[in-house]
Amino acid sequence: MSIRARLDDVDRRIREACARSGRRREEIGIVAVTKYAGEAAAREALRAGLVHLGENRWQDAAPKWRALQDEQPQPVWHFIGSLQTNKVKDVVGKFAYIHSLDRLSLAQAIDKRAEQLGIRVPCFIQVNVSGEASKHGLAPEDLIGFARTVADMRGIAVAGLMTMAPFVDDPEEARPVFRALRNLRDELNSAAVLREEASGLSMGMSNDFEVAVEEGATWLRLGTILVGKEEAVS
Repeated sequence: MSIRARLDDVDRRIREACARSGRRREEIGIVAVTKYAGEAAAREALRAGLVHLGENRWQDAAPKWRALQDEQPQPVWHFIGSLQTNKVKDVVGKFAYIHSLDRLSLAQAIDKRAEQLGIRVPCFIQVNVSGEASKHGLAPEDLIGFARTVADMRGIAVAGLMTMAPFVDDPEEARPVFRALRNLRDELNSAAVLREEASGLSMGMSNDFEVAVEEGATWLRLGTILVGKEEAVS
């Protein structure tokens, strides 16, 4: 099945989830996760209308980033994986969004590099809502204090919150995680510690995106269901 055909099916399912939850389709963006896909698949995704592309590691993203420099439409790159501070210099300035801001040292490195480039980077603060040891992110109780510190950094704009739900057979089991992130976002905005309200919720993947839509997701990170997977790419 072509990526265009897969996108049509995903879009239908998003619209149905919007109808169930009283939302508008325009409120939800899709990040096509190309981390396991090659250059050809990334190019096909772009031509199918998936302008927002997500990558987990700079070393895997670099060949695609270079190859698609002159492609039309131009890709908008999202860094969605755990970001090492020594890779910030490679990512900031090339990726429009960072979805994995989860510690002070990383915030300081992003802020420093952004100021050097004269830009402000939209970042999602990653929260480990599920509490799984295998997942990155702040503990929910640390969110307000961390956001207060980041709010003073000129090179960072807090775009919202991000989380990863546990991988479960029944997507309904992920609902409490998504709902909790939405509530944390609302609590953060009520605390008024940021310069501007953070509206974004980066949550929902191929196995649970419909539930994420119903719980308020504004960005879905979809890989396998859209662009597939090339086993040769790590």
